[in-house]
Parts: sequence; structure tokens; C-alpha cells
Amino acid sequence: MTPPAPLRIGFIGDGGISRSVRATLAKLPTLAFEISGVLSRHRNDSTPLIVRDIEALLACGADIVVECASHEAVAAYGETVLRRGVPLIVVSIGSLADAQLYDRLRDAALAGEAKLILAPGAIGGIDALAAARLGGLDRVCYRGRKPPLAWAKTPAETLLDLATLSEPAVFYRGNAREAARGYPKNSNVAATVALAGLGFDRTEVELVADPTIQHNIHELSFVGADGRFELSIAGVPSPDNPRTSMLTAHSIVRLLFTMRAPVVI
Repeated sequence: MTPPAPLRIGFIGDGGISRSVRATLAKLPTLAFEISGVLSRHRNDSTPLIVRDIEALLACGADIVVECASHEAVAAYGETVLRRGVPLIVVSIGSLADAQLYDRLRDAALAGEAKLILAPGAIGGIDALAAARLGGLDRVCYRGRKPPLAWAKTPAETLLDLATLSEPAVFYRGNAREAARGYPKNSNVAATVALAGLGFDRTEVELVADPTIQHNIHELSFVGADGRFELSIAGVPSPDNPRTSMLTAHSIVRLLFTMRAPVVI
């Protein structure tokens, strides 16, 4: 039997998540892949195949594009990728709290007959949550706890003294839409939970700066016709970006693996 052609992968972004995904792929000889290009605004001599605009990235012939950059990158490039018929994996899912952007990307996917694929990232249980939605959900709650400095350069700095915090402090309670807007680099998990369950406006979110922990902890609970579910994940922070977990990169690799694997779970 002729082996499948290598999966040609284009990346939007050359930050910590993008590099972690590429490093993990390189360790998986069972997955035939090629990096077709990496869209980045910054020069990095250690990264080959850097391109400067989306047209150049698409000209490289990617079978799939992975966004690992920012909310702004999703808005700037997502429609173009999808309308060209290229599947797009989105990591910055919090960008979809913008209802108009969500609609534009969905319409672009339909027009291009391409898939907009949302990476579950650092949270587990998304399959169970999405399945429970079919039975009927009554309540969905997400609680994110991270070490204080993981909340640096966010509005939490104006609410708490992150450097001297001695006990856990809740600095946000509200819904997933406002959490994603206020904490765009920290609330992709909340957005993922919202899209899999009751939506942005009905998903309850609590964000906590916790000096007693070393890992990022994601707690998901939901109640509905299928029962009551509770899940807690203590993810190891990425060495390149303490705001995100290493599991985020590995969840992207798993999605890429399903594009070529003969057996999928």
C-alpha cells in the first residue's frame, strides 16, 4: 500500500506554542509531515521558512494552517485561509467571543468548503461537555487558577498586588464572553468551554490568582440531563509562556495526527 503523502502544515505565529508544536511533531516519526511555512512579523534565524504575509503562506501549499498567534491574527487571516479551502486550526479561541468574527469565519468556512477546527487546548472533557449539550445542559462553570505572575500584564494587575499576594484571590466573576474580552491571552479555555456548552453568555467563569500553586489549574463542572460532571486539570506551564500549558501544544499535535492516522480516538 502506498503511504499517504506528508501532511503539509502552515503556521501563523512563531511563538512558544508554535515552536512546541513543531518540536513535538519532530519526535513523532509515525506522522509524515512537512512544515510548509511560518507566518511571523519577527525575524528569527533559528526558524526556517519564515514568510511575512498570508498570501505567501498559502502559496507554500499548506494542507492545513495552524493559528498560534493571537486574537488579532484570527481576525486578520482566518477568513482568507478558509475561503481558499484550507482547514484552519484556531488556538486563540477567545477571539470568537466577537460574535461578528465568529459569523464571518463560519461563513468563510462554508464558502471555501473548509473546516474551522477549534483546538481544545489546556482543558479536557470537551467531548463529554459537547455530548451532554445534546441531552440538555442546565449549568456550566469554568474556574481558572494560575500562579499570580501568570496574570501579569492583564487587568488583574490593577486589582491585586500580584508580586506580594499571599493567598488565593478571585479577581473576576462573570460570563465567558466578558472574560475572553478582558483577558484575551488567558481565557481561551473559557471560550472553548463556552462554545462546547451553553455559549458565551451563559457560561459562568471565575478567575483566580493563587500563590499556593505552581501549575495552571483548570476546573470544569457542568450539570444537565446526562448527569453531573466535574473535572480538574493541573497543567504544566509552557517554559516559553507561563500563561499557557504544555497540553495546549500537544492537543494541536493530536488534531494534526487525526488528519492522517488510520485509527482515531
